[in-house]
Amino acid sequence: MKKIAKLYDKYKEIINYLVVGVLTTVVSLAVYYGLVLTILNPRDPLQLQIANVVSWICAVTFAYFTNRKFVFESQNENILKEAAAFFAARIGTLVMDMTLMFLMVSVMGWNDKIAKLINQVLITIANYVLSKVFVFKK
Repeated sequence: MKKIAKLYDKYKEIINYLVVGVLTTVVSLAVYYGLVLTILNPRDPLQLQIANVVSWICAVTFAYFTNRKFVFESQNENILKEAAAFFAARIGTLVMDMTLMFLMVSVMGWNDKIAKLINQVLITIANYVLSKVFVFKK
């Protein structure tokens, strides 16, 4: 049991980030799928991007608060400045996400749900690096 505790302590930030990342992905996918299965048509490029952006806004808002508290344990008192930096860092991955979704679905004809899953893995990795380097610096 002590080995597990030591291992967790050593990799706590990454483990917590992965847990929060999975939960953030669930939020993103739930919102995206909810929109494209009910009111938006993913075959229409504009509606595809609307669903993508709305899911992004929900996921990034969730991710900021959970990353701040559980992953990076931020003590920064200027929450607005920190949140602005977090959202700004995420804009880069939003552009990446939108570009990949357009290429995979609109250009290459892939299934939008499979493309979204693949994108989420790439976005999660990029978001960790950006958060660690630019937002929650110690």
